[in-house]
Amino acid sequence: IPSITEEVARKAFTDYVNSKCCYSSSPVEEATFTSLEAHNTYRYRLETFTESRSTEWSNEPFEGQPVDAFTQAAPGPWNVPVQTPELFKDATQDIKVPCTSSVKPCHTCNTTGKVPCKDCSGAGNKPCQSCAGSGAQLGETCAACSGRGCQSCFHCSGSGTDKCDTCKGKKQLLVFIKLTVKWTNNISDFVGALQSGFPVDKISKVSGNKVFSVTQYMVYPVQGFPDPDICQAAQRLVNEHQTKYAATSRVLQQRQTIELIPITKVNYTWKGNPYDYFVYGSEHKVETDNYPATCCCTIL
Repeated sequence: IPSITEEVARKAFTDYVNSKCCYSSSPVEEATFTSLEAHNTYRYRLETFTESRSTEWSNEPFEGQPVDAFTQAAPGPWNVPVQTPELFKDATQDIKVPCTSSVKPCHTCNTTGKVPCKDCSGAGNKPCQSCAGSGAQLGETCAACSGRGCQSCFHCSGSGTDKCDTCKGKKQLLVFIKLTVKWTNNISDFVGALQSGFPVDKISKVSGNKVFSVTQYMVYPVQGFPDPDICQAAQRLVNEHQTKYAATSRVLQQRQTIELIPITKVNYTWKGNPYDYFVYGSEHKVETDNYPATCCCTIL
């Protein structure tokens, strides 16, 4: 039984063609539908939401921030309290580890707050572009540089220095251990066998009708589902995720779902010739590789 009606199939086709600037609408308007074939399939998805933590030394300009190094022992990476974000969504957060912040002189500018200008290498001036540094043009004194052969550096206004990028001119740095917490939703999909020739990679971009869903700290593989391929895939993927992610990060939650992905092959004729296209997903997206009225646009 087709999962969509002819009316839905035609509207999806119309929307698809309208989104293509070089497609003629004639086949949509004049097509005669001959059959709608259902090729629905199941998609099993396993999501493992993990948290990983890493530390590194970092610094920022010192502007009076609290200094707490050596006040007490610094906590380990997994002992720093962090608010967990929404489950099954990627996120990253950087945190100063308590009791690690201290003040040190800026190593880039040696506490001057300034570094040599990159444009003039600290000279404060550059060769005059009008006279190429000669001081004269056509036998007369160069008006641009008044005969000096050089001009003040525009970038540093002739000072020869720039503000230090490391300390932002503050001369001192707050040095601390930075904790990076990364939450990752690791997803693995399995799609049931397709006999229609529909490209499997397209299915990952659409949704379907959810027929099963369970969320737990650690899920058990699906058993007893009518399609044995789904059960085998669930067993394999659950084992893979437990082996791969539990060893390198902290598993917070797992979720497994089974969706029925609607796929309909629409056969039609136009000007006496047979063609076809697929309508797939709850979004009614269209896939076709033989649209009969395309053109090549040339920009003159």
